[in-house]
Amino acid sequence: MCFSATASFGASIMLAGISTISVIKAKTPSVKILAVIPFIFSLQQFSEGFVWLSLTRENFASWKFPCMYTFLFFAEVIWSIGISFSMMIFEKEEKRKKILQAIFYGSILFAAVLAYSLFYYTADVKVIGNHVLYSVNTPDNFKSITNLFYFFTAVLPPFLSSEKKAWLIGIALIVSYLIATIFFKEYIISIWCYFATIISVIILWIILENKNNHHIYSNAHI
Repeated sequence: MCFSATASFGASIMLAGISTISVIKAKTPSVKILAVIPFIFSLQQFSEGFVWLSLTRENFASWKFPCMYTFLFFAEVIWSIGISFSMMIFEKEEKRKKILQAIFYGSILFAAVLAYSLFYYTADVKVIGNHVLYSVNTPDNFKSITNLFYFFTAVLPPFLSSEKKAWLIGIALIVSYLIATIFFKEYIISIWCYFATIISVIILWIILENKNNHHIYSNAHI
């Protein structure tokens, strides 16, 4: 998270709890995949907690780059395929499933490009005020293109799902991105990931609302 190591670790614990409840309440393997998303957010926030420690405590200084790359790998690579994958595997309508499959397969290629660029170009992280500033020195044109593809792979899939409340996940991603861009542009990677954890609450709500979720996606298959 963007405020302190304590806040990041606290958020990580909370998200792990949300994921645990979500997994317990989910009744089918396909819904459980969705329920695991908060746990991935938990791991991401946990890694940023150590980023904070590496930048503020000398005895953790050697952890800076391993933890920085772990966080960036979650933010740029995992989420470019994670949302599309979770939407795809439990989709029951054949036409929608084919579209989501196409997006997912495209996201794998996109994630590979992001992973390569993450380690090909130099990256750094530092604390400015109460925020973590990540910088990956990719060309501006590359950033514009990847931002567009990131939208299609991570934001669009929830709007294509036949699950009635899935669109809320997409809305949460868009709103959190706008807030991060307008008010915290320099720290967008850290801030967006923080606000995007709202998705975890939405996922838990969707699962709890669907008390008969063992019937949902009964025809789903990978």
